[in-house]
Amino acid sequence: MTSNPQNLTFSTDRSRLFKDKIAQFGITSGGVMVLVALLLIFFYLLYVVQPIFESAHIEERASFDVAQQDVVGLGLEEQTEIAYLLKRDGAVDFYNIQEQGFGQQMTELKTALPADVTSFASSAPHQGLYAYGLSNGEAVIVKPSFMVSFPNNQRKLTPRLTYPLGEKPLEVDPQGQAITRFAFSQSEEKVVMVALTADKRVVFSAYVGEENFMTGEVEWVAEQTELNIDGRIDELLISPDGSRVFVRSANQIYIYNSRYASDVELTQVLAANEENANIISAQLLAGANSLMLANDNGEVSQWFEVNTDDGKAFKKIRAFETSKQKAIDIYTEFYRRTFFTAGDNGELGVYYTTSEAKLWQGKVADGMIKNFAIAPRSNAALILADNQVKVIEIENEHPEVTWSGLWQEVWYEGYPEPDYIWQSTSASDDFESKFSLIPISFGTLKAAMYAMLFAVPIALSAAVYTAYFMSSELRKVVKPTVEIMEALPTVILGFLAGLWLAPLIEENLPAIVALLILLPIAIISTAFAWTKLPEQIRHRIPDGAHSIILVPVVLLVGWVSFAMSGSVENWLFDGNARQFITNELGMTFDQRNSLVVGIAMGFAVIPTIFSIAEDAVFSVPRHLTQGSLALGATQWQTLVRVVLLTASPGIFSAVMMGLGRAVGETMIVLMATGNTPIMDWSIFQGMRTLAANIAVEMPESEVGSSHYRILFLAAFVLFIFTFVFNTLAEFVRQRLREKYSSL
Repeated sequence: MTSNPQNLTFSTDRSRLFKDKIAQFGITSGGVMVLVALLLIFFYLLYVVQPIFESAHIEERASFDVAQQDVVGLGLEEQTEIAYLLKRDGAVDFYNIQEQGFGQQMTELKTALPADVTSFASSAPHQGLYAYGLSNGEAVIVKPSFMVSFPNNQRKLTPRLTYPLGEKPLEVDPQGQAITRFAFSQSEEKVVMVALTADKRVVFSAYVGEENFMTGEVEWVAEQTELNIDGRIDELLISPDGSRVFVRSANQIYIYNSRYASDVELTQVLAANEENANIISAQLLAGANSLMLANDNGEVSQWFEVNTDDGKAFKKIRAFETSKQKAIDIYTEFYRRTFFTAGDNGELGVYYTTSEAKLWQGKVADGMIKNFAIAPRSNAALILADNQVKVIEIENEHPEVTWSGLWQEVWYEGYPEPDYIWQSTSASDDFESKFSLIPISFGTLKAAMYAMLFAVPIALSAAVYTAYFMSSELRKVVKPTVEIMEALPTVILGFLAGLWLAPLIEENLPAIVALLILLPIAIISTAFAWTKLPEQIRHRIPDGAHSIILVPVVLLVGWVSFAMSGSVENWLFDGNARQFITNELGMTFDQRNSLVVGIAMGFAVIPTIFSIAEDAVFSVPRHLTQGSLALGATQWQTLVRVVLLTASPGIFSAVMMGLGRAVGETMIVLMATGNTPIMDWSIFQGMRTLAANIAVEMPESEVGSSHYRILFLAAFVLFIFTFVFNTLAEFVRQRLREKYSSL
């Protein structure tokens, strides 16, 4: 039985049509999925980053009535479940501030006081200490705390009152005068206190604990001195470590170095008054490096030490405008540089110093705010006003992040001037986070630039020679060999660059410089000498294989450069080229520097540029080159006027693809640089890039923190970089294709 040719033809065409449809559907689906994946990445990055730009928000939870004239201090338990009020008579009342049973008094604990209370003070917020100054010149320090238990698997907090220094009062004034005003702090080594007595003396005391070997009790031995200050004393402040004392007398601030109790030294008298304004309150910001001063004109200014011609001195850095009030009190958070202003009209203001931002301002009470306390986690606060204690909820997760802080110069504590700084973490709780993206964006561009300076000339020259001049037999070996370099893991290149190449360059700097000078000279000289050889010798080398001659020349120049490196270093640089660069030229030299990164990343980028550019040059139609040669043009004229112009879209795409890979490279810059976020174009210094910064810091960042979200913002910036480069590349490539498509 014979088959029907027509049916066979119809069956074949139908199966081919089905395969075409499947292929079209697969390709279209793949393209759409890639686009969807890119959009999902884009919007996910935005989703993670968006919360850092939300403004602060405050709302009242509830309130309960108290007799505010008896209350001298407030505090909150960490979970904001219990509030405590310290009264003038030494009693501490604990209140439930949860939704169920809000405002109910849980218990009242009495502080053991041997004399009448004449003053009250609190330590830095994170220490959680309170003290009563007594009429007999003594002081008692107490700390409200909470014991956690789980009866019947239910969490229970039991308030208690502890005495960190023991129940025995500290002698503040040996003369026994009443303490009318004082400030104190406790560090691991000692307790320090500065007090104003009833007879107007300012006494500084430092207490060191010594254990009695007989009883095992800790006895506090005091070392005291008096500070000579003329005029009235309005405020006393002391740093948490006890190394610095601030005494405000009207509009003058006396600043003392109190690190050594036996030698308390006046370091500066700060005249901080403004024109037609007077200081009404002062407070130390978290970390005690900044002094906040409030004026009666509604301005709150920040002062901290900077280097001057006369040494370190406090200087006014920035100011914040608040609503004009007769009295402004300043309250600070535990660790962040957020501060609150509260005044006689019931308005509360929330500000952040580093970002110079007013985060929130609004009315929270009808009358004067008598006292204020922030929760340990800065998510709630207590307000004492109008014979009520109000509990407010605070949403202020990322006060340190603003566009100006990310992209403009910021004046950080201790720095001589505004600068771009990235320093996200520190071992200290008092650390001021620095989140400028400029240094790491700069480092990304710097690394890419040095990599492209190394890779582009080599890759394009090799691609043009391989595609246009090299013989087909040799090209079949060279092209796959170069392309297989792209399969090398970048972690291996980074490892070799950091542990082998960087020390090699440092020890042989003259050899590296000699290579840059001698290699071009040797190659050009060899080419010139080759043209002068007899034709019978030159014809022995097949056309397109002349590059093999240069291999021994390059190896010889490299060997000579490294062989004479030591002699040149001894002759010109007294045996140490690195020291010459540092001392004589005034340039910082890092072992893992931009030169190392440029060479290592160049080797990673060269295969990408070479492969695409070589295909572009090789794909130029033969009839164009043959026609040009037939009209009398030389090979170089044909290359420059015909081949390169026709292949320019592909060559440009190759360069931009290489740039895109250099911008996004992670492991090489992570391992071959010092990862220092500095802004310097020096080839002898390192950098930190966006990609390397994300790889280094993402594992140590707290999920949901400002640091965590800013790292996602850095990823978003990197995404935008590559998007812009690719868009620009496609635009230019299309213009070049349109321009030279008629050739």
